[in-house]
Amino acid sequence: MTTTASAPDPGQASSHGSRQDLRAPRAADGRSRRLFSPDYKLAVLAEYDRCSEPGQKGALLRREGLYSSVITDWRRQHREGSLTATPGRSEGGRGGPSLTEVARLRAENEALRRKLAKAEAIIEVQGKVHALLEEISKSADSDG
Repeated sequence: MTTTASAPDPGQASSHGSRQDLRAPRAADGRSRRLFSPDYKLAVLAEYDRCSEPGQKGALLRREGLYSSVITDWRRQHREGSLTATPGRSEGGRGGPSLTEVARLRAENEALRRKLAKAEAIIEVQGKVHALLEEISKSADSDG
Protein backbone atom coordinates (compact mmCIF):
# COMPACT_ATOMS: atom_id res chain seq x y z
CA MET A 1 0.00 0.00 0.00
CA THR A 2 1.43 3.36 -0.98
CA THR A 3 0.67 6.51 0.85
CA THR A 4 0.68 9.89 -0.70
CA ALA A 5 1.50 13.02 1.14
CA SER A 6 -1.53 15.19 1.53
CA ALA A 7 -1.34 18.82 0.56
CA PRO A 8 -0.61 21.04 3.54
CA ASP A 9 -3.36 23.21 4.88
CA PRO A 10 -3.11 26.57 3.07
CA GLY A 11 -2.92 28.39 6.39
CA GLN A 12 0.22 26.50 7.46
CA ALA A 13 2.43 28.06 4.82
CA SER A 14 1.37 31.51 5.94
CA SER A 15 3.77 33.73 7.81
CA HIS A 16 0.74 34.75 9.89
CA GLY A 17 0.39 31.63 12.02
CA SER A 18 -2.39 33.10 14.15
CA ARG A 19 -4.66 33.43 11.11
CA GLN A 20 -4.85 29.64 10.86
CA ASP A 21 -6.61 29.62 14.22
CA LEU A 22 -9.33 31.92 12.88
CA ARG A 23 -10.66 29.43 10.33
CA ALA A 24 -13.14 26.69 11.07
CA PRO A 25 -11.56 23.21 10.93
CA ARG A 26 -11.93 21.13 7.80
CA ALA A 27 -13.22 17.60 7.76
CA ALA A 28 -10.61 14.85 7.31
CA ASP A 29 -11.64 14.26 3.69
CA GLY A 30 -11.24 17.99 2.92
CA ARG A 31 -14.47 18.08 0.92
CA SER A 32 -16.71 19.82 3.41
CA ARG A 33 -17.60 23.46 3.11
CA ARG A 34 -15.13 25.74 4.82
CA LEU A 35 -16.43 28.53 7.01
CA PHE A 36 -14.35 31.59 7.75
CA SER A 37 -14.63 33.86 10.74
CA PRO A 38 -15.08 37.58 10.17
CA ASP A 39 -11.63 38.15 11.73
CA TYR A 40 -10.03 35.81 9.20
CA LYS A 41 -11.86 37.50 6.32
CA LEU A 42 -10.71 40.94 7.44
CA ALA A 43 -7.13 39.73 7.92
CA VAL A 44 -7.03 38.23 4.42
CA LEU A 45 -8.59 41.36 2.90
CA ALA A 46 -5.99 43.55 4.62
CA GLU A 47 -3.14 41.35 3.43
CA TYR A 48 -4.61 41.18 -0.10
CA ASP A 49 -4.80 44.99 -0.22
CA ARG A 50 -1.16 45.27 0.90
CA CYS A 51 0.01 43.15 -2.05
CA SER A 52 1.73 45.48 -4.52
CA GLU A 53 4.19 43.33 -6.46
CA PRO A 54 3.07 41.35 -9.51
CA GLY A 55 2.00 37.86 -8.52
CA GLN A 56 1.66 38.54 -4.80
CA LYS A 57 -2.14 38.49 -4.84
CA GLY A 58 -2.24 35.20 -6.73
CA ALA A 59 0.32 33.70 -4.36
CA LEU A 60 -1.80 34.79 -1.38
CA LEU A 61 -4.93 33.23 -2.90
CA ARG A 62 -3.11 29.96 -3.60
CA ARG A 63 -1.57 29.86 -0.14
CA GLU A 64 -4.94 30.42 1.52
CA GLY A 65 -6.82 28.16 -0.90
CA LEU A 66 -9.20 30.94 -1.98
CA TYR A 67 -10.62 32.25 -5.23
CA SER A 68 -10.67 35.88 -6.32
CA SER A 69 -14.50 35.76 -6.32
CA VAL A 70 -14.39 35.12 -2.57
CA ILE A 71 -12.31 38.28 -2.08
CA THR A 72 -14.87 40.19 -4.15
CA ASP A 73 -17.71 38.86 -1.98
CA TRP A 74 -15.86 39.67 1.24
CA ARG A 75 -15.16 43.21 0.02
CA ARG A 76 -18.85 43.69 -0.74
CA GLN A 77 -19.79 42.33 2.68
CA HIS A 78 -17.28 44.69 4.29
CA ARG A 79 -18.66 47.69 2.36
CA GLU A 80 -22.23 46.79 3.36
CA GLY A 81 -21.24 46.30 6.98
CA SER A 82 -22.37 42.68 7.07
CA LEU A 83 -18.91 41.23 7.54
CA THR A 84 -19.33 41.33 11.30
CA ALA A 85 -22.17 38.78 11.06
CA THR A 86 -21.74 35.23 12.29
CA PRO A 87 -19.91 32.84 9.97
CA GLY A 88 -21.90 31.09 7.29
CA ARG A 89 -24.44 32.37 4.84
CA SER A 90 -25.71 35.73 5.85
CA GLU A 91 -28.07 38.04 4.05
CA GLY A 92 -26.27 39.33 1.03
CA GLY A 93 -23.63 36.60 1.11
CA ARG A 94 -23.07 34.10 -1.64
CA GLY A 95 -26.31 32.31 -2.26
CA GLY A 96 -28.34 34.81 -0.31
CA PRO A 97 -30.70 37.39 -1.75
CA SER A 98 -29.19 40.51 -3.27
CA LEU A 99 -29.94 43.90 -1.80
CA THR A 100 -31.97 44.85 -4.87
CA GLU A 101 -34.00 41.65 -4.51
CA VAL A 102 -34.66 42.43 -0.85
CA ALA A 103 -35.70 46.00 -1.71
CA ARG A 104 -37.99 44.76 -4.49
CA LEU A 105 -39.63 42.21 -2.19
CA ARG A 106 -40.14 44.81 0.55
CA ALA A 107 -41.80 47.19 -1.91
CA GLU A 108 -43.99 44.37 -3.21
CA ASN A 109 -44.88 43.40 0.36
CA GLU A 110 -45.90 46.98 1.16
CA ALA A 111 -48.03 47.21 -2.01
CA LEU A 112 -49.76 43.95 -1.08
CA ARG A 113 -50.42 45.23 2.45
CA ARG A 114 -52.11 48.33 1.00
CA LYS A 115 -54.16 46.19 -1.38
CA LEU A 116 -55.20 43.92 1.50
CA ALA A 117 -56.28 46.91 3.60
CA LYS A 118 -58.45 48.16 0.71
CA ALA A 119 -59.97 44.69 0.23
CA GLU A 120 -60.76 44.44 3.96
CA ALA A 121 -62.44 47.87 3.88
CA ILE A 122 -64.54 46.83 0.86
CA ILE A 123 -65.58 43.60 2.61
CA GLU A 124 -66.59 45.57 5.70
CA VAL A 125 -68.69 47.99 3.63
CA GLN A 126 -70.30 45.07 1.76
CA GLY A 127 -71.25 43.50 5.09
CA LYS A 128 -72.88 46.75 6.23
CA VAL A 129 -74.72 47.11 2.89
CA HIS A 130 -75.96 43.54 3.22
CA ALA A 131 -77.21 44.17 6.77
CA LEU A 132 -78.91 47.40 5.66
CA LEU A 133 -80.62 45.66 2.73
CA GLU A 134 -81.88 42.93 5.08
CA GLU A 135 -83.34 45.60 7.39
CA ILE A 136 -85.02 47.33 4.44
CA SER A 137 -86.37 43.98 3.23
CA LYS A 138 -87.77 43.14 6.69
CA SER A 139 -89.39 46.55 7.07
CA ALA A 140 -90.90 46.29 3.58
CA ASP A 141 -92.32 42.85 4.43
CA SER A 142 -93.81 44.10 7.72
CA ASP A 143 -95.33 47.21 6.03
CA GLY A 144 -97.08 45.13 3.37
